[in-house]
Amino acid sequence: MSASKFQQQSMLTLRGSLLSLAILTFVSLTYLSLNSLHSSFSSSAQSSPAAISASEKQIIQPLRETEASAGQEESGNAKEDEEAGRSDGDDEITDLYHYPEVFKLNYAAMEENFKVYIYPDGDPKTFYQTPRKLTGKYASEGYFFQNIRESKFRTEDPDQAHLFFIPISCHKMRGKGTSYENMTIIVQNYLDGLIAKYPYWNRTLGADHFFVTCHDVGVRATEGVPFLVKNAIRAVCSPSYDVGFIPHKDVALPQILQPFALPAGGNDAENRTTLGFWAGHRNSRIRVILARVWENDTELDISNNRISRATGHLVYQKRFYKTKFCICPGGSQVNSARITDSIHYGCVPVILSNYYDLPFNDIIDWNKFAVVLKERDVYQLKQILKDIPHEKFLELNKNVAKVQKHFQWNSPPVKYDAFHMVMYDLWLRRHVIRY
Repeated sequence: MSASKFQQQSMLTLRGSLLSLAILTFVSLTYLSLNSLHSSFSSSAQSSPAAISASEKQIIQPLRETEASAGQEESGNAKEDEEAGRSDGDDEITDLYHYPEVFKLNYAAMEENFKVYIYPDGDPKTFYQTPRKLTGKYASEGYFFQNIRESKFRTEDPDQAHLFFIPISCHKMRGKGTSYENMTIIVQNYLDGLIAKYPYWNRTLGADHFFVTCHDVGVRATEGVPFLVKNAIRAVCSPSYDVGFIPHKDVALPQILQPFALPAGGNDAENRTTLGFWAGHRNSRIRVILARVWENDTELDISNNRISRATGHLVYQKRFYKTKFCICPGGSQVNSARITDSIHYGCVPVILSNYYDLPFNDIIDWNKFAVVLKERDVYQLKQILKDIPHEKFLELNKNVAKVQKHFQWNSPPVKYDAFHMVMYDLWLRRHVIRY
């Protein structure tokens, strides 16, 4: 046999061997992949019927670190819960949440692990550290300042902290008559001092820092400090996209007027005979249109101005009790305490605003206890409300009562209240990378 023919046969033999090996490898990998895919589907079907996003998978990871200790402490925690007077109903997680089981597990992980460091700088007698008061339209800011110090989330060790709280109170500045221009200077100087004194801001350019402010004061006071607004997490009562609110980064703080004048309502549909109610100042375009179109309607109780106290004691609050749907149009700022008033008094809130991130929107499903509309729907408002089936209204009315605990502040804070929901939103936004 010639040398060339021998080489050709050898090459053919080698190619055949390589082809056989490739086919065998392909078949093996295909089998393993199908087997793995089958296992994944089986596991998913057993754990949850709903898909879980990548961010939620990242959030749930700390649970794996604490499963062992959680099992050992379960009996002790149950005893503590009983001593604290919590009923089983308080811990009931329903389909009002986007992912009920994920929320329950992540909430437990937050309670177990979450730590926040509060910068100690700043005189509490001026603009820092402590709340101005716990009443009025800025109460949410005041309660958070107080609750964070009462909670177990606070740590004195910055190396343990997931997030860093910048304790500057724009509400205090307003109380002392500080101009918006001077507010901006005060915020800028305070932040510059923290950056110069501590290494923590520069590790993430402020991505693991947050500040809390309610209503429009904090927005105007901080808009002149762009690197703070851009980088840090803002927990604000003005979560409107036209004032720079960034949904995946910032937190919508519920605006709550406490103490409430009357007890909570809900589960009382038979007492609600008025179709819709709103009374307030016409300090925004949507309110002007609402009053002009529906002020004289016989089925919608729409008042062009706030109800005078001279008409009777707590007349405004009592109307919430008699109404099925309470209209919540945006005012000078898109948020309004009327939303949480409606929830407290058991009246189904009708959100009538554009470009607005509702509080806890990434946790609870607002469509289960509220009617969410665009401003253009104001012209068909009555028909939209009348078209809601009675069975649907009964469900909304029942669910409003279930979410009331999330829209109330307490001192000290209690499980699932407004403070813990804000902390949960912050927990979802924590950053674990350090530079």
